[in-house]
Amino acid sequence: MTTQPEQPKLLDQARAALREKHYSIHTEHTYVDWMRRFILFHKTEQGSFRHPREMGAAEIEAFLTHLAVDRRIAASTQQQALSALLFLYHQVLDQDPGAVVMLRPKPPDYQPASVLTREQVRQLITALSGVNRLVVQLLYGAGLRLIECLRLRVGDVDFDLCQIVVRDEKGRPDHVTMLPQSLVAPLREQIERAAALHRLDLSEGLGAAAGAVYLPPAIEKEHPGAHRQWRWQYIFPAHKRSLDPRSGVTRRHHLGPSGPQKAVRQAARSSGIHKQINCWVTGT
Repeated sequence: MTTQPEQPKLLDQARAALREKHYSIHTEHTYVDWMRRFILFHKTEQGSFRHPREMGAAEIEAFLTHLAVDRRIAASTQQQALSALLFLYHQVLDQDPGAVVMLRPKPPDYQPASVLTREQVRQLITALSGVNRLVVQLLYGAGLRLIECLRLRVGDVDFDLCQIVVRDEKGRPDHVTMLPQSLVAPLREQIERAAALHRLDLSEGLGAAAGAVYLPPAIEKEHPGAHRQWRWQYIFPAHKRSLDPRSGVTRRHHLGPSGPQKAVRQAARSSGIHKQINCWVTGT
């Protein structure tokens, strides 16, 4: 007697669909989290869970209204939740949930005081040190978002023209921005530190993953073997190697955003800057 293979769980199916369409790992985590919250929100009084197949537009609207009224989330966050649920229905369940009408969150009555004066920017940068200082200097000096800065690869910087190529989450060149002359020397020094880590990874021999770096599928297809080339290595590599949850390969990724964010908040407090300050992470 043959047994039928067990079907993957719903959220595992969602992860597989997101990976097949080359969504970033950050988007994958975010979308799956919204799917999980949606299912938990519609938990019955008896403690059982309703399958999304049994639900539709009405249940999606109830969840989004809860987010807007009870959780008071931003409109952009509500839209993100809707996008995640529509992906679940259209791409995973192959089902049309129907037209969804959203109750938009009420905009806040205040505007966050997050614009710094030139003097405050100078104070903030002075209070930082090491790699976090260089990251923030690039955010302000080159107009990069935090995740764009952390994803920079060695070949993205042209020191002769003082330019930086900024790539989208799929690894394709998105636009070019300037590299301030004052940051040329510290950025060269950071690249030397990255080179030392890359040589260490190569020397310690991790099989096929020795010195390898993550590359988006489109880049990997266009440039076979590029994942070990120096020009594709991250300028801001992580201090430790880690396991890639998708491929199961242990390699060195780029720095995470939490370190610079925490450093900026601490620097603002120590500088006496009483404004809501954060690094933009859009696109992680």
